[in-house]
Amino acid sequence: MKKVIPHFLRIIPQTIALLCLSVVAFAQTAVTGKVTDSKDGTPVSGVTVAVRGTTTATKTAADGTFKINAASTATLLFTSVGFATLEVPVAGKTSLEISLVQADQRLNEVVVVAYGTKRRGDLTGSVTAITAKDFQKGNINSSEQLLVGKVAGLEVTTGGGSAGGGSKIRIRSGASLNASNDPLIVIDGVPVEGNGIAGSGNYLNTINPNDIESISVLKDASATALYGSRASNGVVIITTKKGSKGKVKYNFNTQSSVANVAQTVDVLSGDQIRSIINADAAATGNNTYKNLLGAANTDWQKQIYRAAFGNDNNISASGNIAGLPFDLPFRASLGYLNQAGILKTNKFGRVSTSLNLSPKLWNDHLSVNVAFKYSHTNNQWANEGAIGSAVSFDPTQPVYATGGKYGGYYEWLQADGKPIDLATRNPLALLELRDNTSDVNRVIGNVQIDYKMHFLPDLHLLVNLGIDNAGGKGNDNTDSLSATVYKTGGSKSYYEQKKKNTLADVQLFYSKEVKSIKSKIDVLVGHSYQDFVTEVKNFASFSYRAIANPAKPALKDTLEGSQPTFLTDKPEYRLESYIGRLNYTFNNKYLLTASLRRDASSKFAKENRVGYFPSVAVAWKMKEDFFAHSNLVSDLKLRLSWGETGQQDGIPYYSYLPYYSQSNASAQYQFGNTYYSFLRPSAYDKDRRWESTTTSNIGMDFGFLNNRISGSVDVYQKKTKDLLSVIPVAPGSNFDITLFTNVGNMENKGIEFSLNTIPIAKRDLNWSFGFNVTYNQSKITNLQKFPDPNFKGIDVSSIGGGLTNYIGKFAVGYSPYVFNVYKQVYDKTTGAPIENLFEDLNRDGQITEADRYLYKKPAADILFGINTQVTYKKWNFGLASHGALGNYLYNQFNSNNGVLRALKNPINFIQNGAPDYMATKFSGTSTNEYLSDYYIENASYLKLDNINIGYNFGKIIHNKASLRVSGSVQNVFTITKYSGLDPENASSSGVDYTIYPRPRIYSVGASLDF
Repeated sequence: MKKVIPHFLRIIPQTIALLCLSVVAFAQTAVTGKVTDSKDGTPVSGVTVAVRGTTTATKTAADGTFKINAASTATLLFTSVGFATLEVPVAGKTSLEISLVQADQRLNEVVVVAYGTKRRGDLTGSVTAITAKDFQKGNINSSEQLLVGKVAGLEVTTGGGSAGGGSKIRIRSGASLNASNDPLIVIDGVPVEGNGIAGSGNYLNTINPNDIESISVLKDASATALYGSRASNGVVIITTKKGSKGKVKYNFNTQSSVANVAQTVDVLSGDQIRSIINADAAATGNNTYKNLLGAANTDWQKQIYRAAFGNDNNISASGNIAGLPFDLPFRASLGYLNQAGILKTNKFGRVSTSLNLSPKLWNDHLSVNVAFKYSHTNNQWANEGAIGSAVSFDPTQPVYATGGKYGGYYEWLQADGKPIDLATRNPLALLELRDNTSDVNRVIGNVQIDYKMHFLPDLHLLVNLGIDNAGGKGNDNTDSLSATVYKTGGSKSYYEQKKKNTLADVQLFYSKEVKSIKSKIDVLVGHSYQDFVTEVKNFASFSYRAIANPAKPALKDTLEGSQPTFLTDKPEYRLESYIGRLNYTFNNKYLLTASLRRDASSKFAKENRVGYFPSVAVAWKMKEDFFAHSNLVSDLKLRLSWGETGQQDGIPYYSYLPYYSQSNASAQYQFGNTYYSFLRPSAYDKDRRWESTTTSNIGMDFGFLNNRISGSVDVYQKKTKDLLSVIPVAPGSNFDITLFTNVGNMENKGIEFSLNTIPIAKRDLNWSFGFNVTYNQSKITNLQKFPDPNFKGIDVSSIGGGLTNYIGKFAVGYSPYVFNVYKQVYDKTTGAPIENLFEDLNRDGQITEADRYLYKKPAADILFGINTQVTYKKWNFGLASHGALGNYLYNQFNSNNGVLRALKNPINFIQNGAPDYMATKFSGTSTNEYLSDYYIENASYLKLDNINIGYNFGKIIHNKASLRVSGSVQNVFTITKYSGLDPENASSSGVDYTIYPRPRIYSVGASLDF
């Protein structure tokens, strides 16, 4: 006992210490915090926050906040669909700021598809959905620009740098030659026309990008066939943001920007022009042009461009309206954009508002979605002819002329003091003496009703009623002082147009899961009616001549234009459709989708009015069969699809009828003092029918390492028949010698690959990286109704240098717009091209049309996009880029301006030229010279589109608001061998016409949630 007692006494203090430590370790304290998305700092709701090793858990609120009781030594687990799981030690802290990284675990996310939604993991077709978190960053004025470089197979090419300007959108290269290649745009369930309205250069800029939640790009026929007659070129579905349950939250975001000219066209300086003209005068002894030289060194491009400022402000409220007997989630927004263009006098403004209501009634048996969007856009259009004039106008002349008659601007004048008719006009005068403005109002709205039958809850009645109404009007006035209208003394025009698009869809939807046979089935059948009306309300053009005071011209009373008269009907067409779709899933592994749409369009004669567009697709989730116990493979799905779609855009409304149109005021007969219009017949084709495209697609979706590496690969083939084209017809067989009719076939095939990775996913450091690449080849396979061995194709792609010069061909066996050129001969010593010397390819001893050959093409072989995002604590940094390989352009500036004839214009004035003249010394006297393959240049490029950086301040103003600031640079740089202004050209023909340069934009912004 003597030995035991002392030992017992010795261990008592140790036991007490251990107990105290245990009490401390298991003491529960309240831990609060907020969870945000690492990409942009936005709150993430619904995140599960759990104490590891216990059953204690909670979820984050709508604003991302949470509160949980945990020991100071505990570890918290944060899990959410679409994000990588994160473990965070409490380490005695009572407040945590958590940033989750998207892990692409999105198989359960809902994706908007044709006539409904679908879980991402259950997709059988080729669909890419981009959400707001992944949109292109920076100063975005138009919604399609959110997708630049983001989607495999999608090409978005801005048509230039005009404020609010639009883009060329192509999905898998398009499927037509002469009809539209634009995809169908669907906004909140309303298919809209894509051909614009008077007063707007871009119909999509009427939609505020800040209101957009997601954009789905439907690429193969399985995904698009339910849109039938308008889906050959793919479908883009835009879904706007909606409200959610919870208290009302507000967001205000603002962005200010300044844009500068990133690059100007390389031209000769005034000193170089004087040197060339003086040397030529010395060589020829003719001083005519030497005497026309001025003493200035004017940079005309600097005169027409400016630093352009812009500001974009948006405020929104989202939440649930309290005090009602049912839930009424809503979102309302108001936006104001004011953007100047880098070309002087160019400006774009937009006021937009939206309202989304999504109540649920009758114990959730009745769901209603009301979407309303209104926008008013105004444009101040710059005379873009000033761009071409600025690169051509003589740099030896000053901007202003002392005592100048034409507004004080220097102009090329004849001996009598009047402007030379065909001379280049003063670029600055073209801008400042023209006032061209327009206003467009647009309303898009729809009501979607989903009634779950009380007597059969698996059966839903779906109703979608929508409108898309727009009105555009404008004035285009040229001052009487302008040299461009010196004969009429000025001009004034007014136009107004209205468009109405009405939609009525009624569908039945049945969904049932039969667990006994491991099957899920859903069936959709419905009827759709859509009516399109275009009304030209007024069009008037006046000329006026100064009488006494040139500053106050009198308006001439003669009306030179009038409202068009439609003799047979108003410009309207209708679509009536019946649709059916079946989705079947067996054992959650094998999926089948089949659909059929019947379309009837009033654009066609009764015999050809109806088209049927079927599709079928199957998918196999292969992971469980091959990698059930693998920690490496997390997702693997094989997809196969086939389907047919149609094309009717670009087809005249009544051209299947022998109709007559009334002549305008410039083509009338005079009897006495009265002018009478006459009727003109137009060529017609009663047998015209749909262009039809059949698409086959094989795809694979994959994911590795818990989808930290994920992506897809698709191989596709599109075959289009009954292509519309203009062909010659026998004189007297119709009302014209050419006819727009179905005549050709085309094939399109390619491979798409996209990959998204998360190389680093840690608490304080996260890095995501993704890229996509597309290989595509298009080939015309037929262009004739009847075989003709002498047929060489159809000339396309008109160019300067002559009235009938064409640089491209539609030719069987070649890509559309393949270049048709002479093979240039070069000096073996200097490597310089020899003027007017070409290969005699047929060896007949002379250079004729027969010596031209088909060489290169405008369309790229490969398109790619790259993006990456790094988050460190509260900082984030991102890059986005895109590019193309294998695309070629015809450098029209060099062909037109890189010759001596351009500098020494034959009608006695001097122009500027391309520096290419210094290398070639071409005189420009040969017509064939414009058709040389010397001017076909490789236009492959890589563009760094965007650099963005942001900082998330978190809670401010007594912890009641969250603030995030950001900055970005757009159009950072371009890597290319192309010698022209910009290798990314929106012209399908591959001719590099002078375009409004894309600006480099610097922007800063702030977003406040409260």
